Amino acid sequence: MFASPPPSALRHPPRVPRPTPVPRVGGAALPLPGPGAATEDFWAEVARRGTPVVGPDPLGDPAHRGVTFLWRGGPGTRAVQAVPNKLADPHDPRATLMERVPDTDVWHVTLRLGADWQGTYDLLVDEGGGPASGSPEYAAWLRTRRRADPFNSRTLPRRWGGEPLHWAALPQAPAQDAWSLPCPAGERGTLSAHAVPSARLGGTRRTWLYTPADADGVVAGPANGGGTALPGSGRGAALPGSGRGAALPGSGLPLLVLLDGEHWGPVLGVAGLLDGLIAAGLVPPMAALLPDSVDADTRWAELTCRPEYLAFLTEDLIPWAAARLPLTTDPAHTVIAGQSLGGLTAAWAALAAPHRFGNVLAQSGSFWWPNGPDAEWLTRTIASAPRRPVRFRLSFGRQEWVALPAARRLRTALAEAGYEDAEYHEFNGGHDYLCWRTELAAGLPELVPGPVASEPVASEPVASEPVASGGEARAAEAANAGLPGAAAHARTAPGAAL
Repeated sequence: MFASPPPSALRHPPRVPRPTPVPRVGGAALPLPGPGAATEDFWAEVARRGTPVVGPDPLGDPAHRGVTFLWRGGPGTRAVQAVPNKLADPHDPRATLMERVPDTDVWHVTLRLGADWQGTYDLLVDEGGGPASGSPEYAAWLRTRRRADPFNSRTLPRRWGGEPLHWAALPQAPAQDAWSLPCPAGERGTLSAHAVPSARLGGTRRTWLYTPADADGVVAGPANGGGTALPGSGRGAALPGSGRGAALPGSGLPLLVLLDGEHWGPVLGVAGLLDGLIAAGLVPPMAALLPDSVDADTRWAELTCRPEYLAFLTEDLIPWAAARLPLTTDPAHTVIAGQSLGGLTAAWAALAAPHRFGNVLAQSGSFWWPNGPDAEWLTRTIASAPRRPVRFRLSFGRQEWVALPAARRLRTALAEAGYEDAEYHEFNGGHDYLCWRTELAAGLPELVPGPVASEPVASEPVASEPVASGGEARAAEAANAGLPGAAAHARTAPGAAL
């Protein structure tokens, strides 16, 4: 039996200062107007180019870029902070506060970033009416003053609602079209919402079920195994097999369990990603279960290595789905995936139930957990437990300075515990769904390859390294592609470097 987790912990990661300065540089990626100058032509150029404005590296290194964030201020503007995810410290706004060109409406700050960076960002605008800038409460107040960037139409939905997040990707960032792979209408799967019975979780738990077009048979009604279809879920018959290269004949559909399903399913549209990967032959036809995390309090209570949540997954949710679809019972063809606390839970669930989950796909896992005397509990447990038949694909943002050291220690623990086939790599980004979409699209074909992904690609660099090597993955050269609103998604060609 895998060790039991500690019963409770602080509900936030350790709070440590940024270990290196924010890479701020002087000047801007485009000519700025002079003090007191008219600015209409300047803002017209900004509107044409979009923000943030990307220019050559101020130090002349082709592997870097100068990235200028801008705000058009008004008469009452006192301060503006740019907050790129995990590049800036939201608790200390000083490092990324914008400068004002004197006697103009131009506010700006320029960062020197690797040309493979991508990430989301906020703009925080002090227009008066708050505490003094030097007061202890100023940083917390400023974090409530988010404003949309009027010159950047590229957005992602924010977790738990609210105004969308803007994002940017530099020219060498991972390519971003796996979420836009074509799929003929007749070969698209269905995403349906259900209330899955679970006494362990207090009644029922909303879960989205992705059924591929190649599923054998139909999605059964409530009479066949319980559960209630939610209104507007689109529940209905699965389409007959399309003849695409179905892997694992006779052994059932491979299964993906993707945590935080309320965001991945109806908000980010993961069904479109699965449709495209299946149609391209990069993964076999597979089913997916996306359980709802409900809210922040429930998420903290359940996605922290809780045995009752694992029992829900293995004894309630998967059997419920197996009553409706011909699912595999082979853990080698079952993936559990998650991000942040979901990544922690995915890794723990596979180690605690290797008979059910044989593959872990985790991004930015909260391996620091718990915050307190039992810190990094999972890492210490791996070091003292026998090796499980589990394959890991872990990735982490190089800008996640608080949690990255713990992730690297977990990588070392896996290597020393004999997980030779585990993969770990780091991408130039932070703790956000822009990066995680890319990693999810890249990881699925590696863990459950379809007929195309199974073919070797001689000319492509390897995307990640075995954990034993401890190296970082190299970034692929790729053109930046705009994503139209919440329905657009990140691209990573499986087999290519990240």
